[in-house]
Amino acid sequence: MRMVLYNMRYGTGGGFRLPWQGYLRQTGSNVDVIASFLQGLNPDIVGLVEVDAGSFRHRSSQAARIAERLGHYHAYMSKYHADSLINRIPVLNRQGNAFLTRDTIKQQQFHYFDKGVKRLVIELELESLTVFLVHLSLKFRIRHHQLQQLYAMVKTTRKPHIVAGDFNPLWGDHETALFLGATGLVSANRSGQATFPSWKPKRQLDFLFHSPEVKVQHFEIPAVPYSDHLPLVCDFTVSAS
Repeated sequence: MRMVLYNMRYGTGGGFRLPWQGYLRQTGSNVDVIASFLQGLNPDIVGLVEVDAGSFRHRSSQAARIAERLGHYHAYMSKYHADSLINRIPVLNRQGNAFLTRDTIKQQQFHYFDKGVKRLVIELELESLTVFLVHLSLKFRIRHHQLQQLYAMVKTTRKPHIVAGDFNPLWGDHETALFLGATGLVSANRSGQATFPSWKPKRQLDFLFHSPEVKVQHFEIPAVPYSDHLPLVCDFTVSAS
């Protein structure tokens, strides 16, 4: 199987060096470029972080549009809890994360952390695998709390599993060390290649962690300029647990 993880920055493109620069651009043409790129990779599973569900940036759902190009099912949800005031703000209330998958989705669950602005965890159950998708807080204390809650979710999983997303470990990889130790997960990115920023990668913000039953056959980080993050591509097999 092949999984791609990509923080696509709502399709607004890469190369914007200042915070928030470019986030309010219209994104139609770049979304098509991203869709073509993903189509060329021929993935079985795609985890998309920072997806627009249909604001002025992109009049329709980016996840649905890319899924249609790939011939995949998709599962999207806003990354802000229903009670959040952000859900009343135009554009921001159309921001979320999504899974695209070739296989039929057996079950999907949308969890929310207790703390943080962006709180969403998508849990997707496939025939032989369970996959979690996250985008953690920019604040250290909140990230630490979110990782504790993520551990509680993951430890009940019975199938081989992958936990992927933008973890934002701005203080270094040690932030995830306790989480990995407690869950028994390991990183597919064995050499610790950086994923951010895409034009001159210095930090590893995006991770694909997997349980021992998931055997990584190939891993790469393509140097493409379609977002401020680089995508992760992982080929793997799943053995019986």
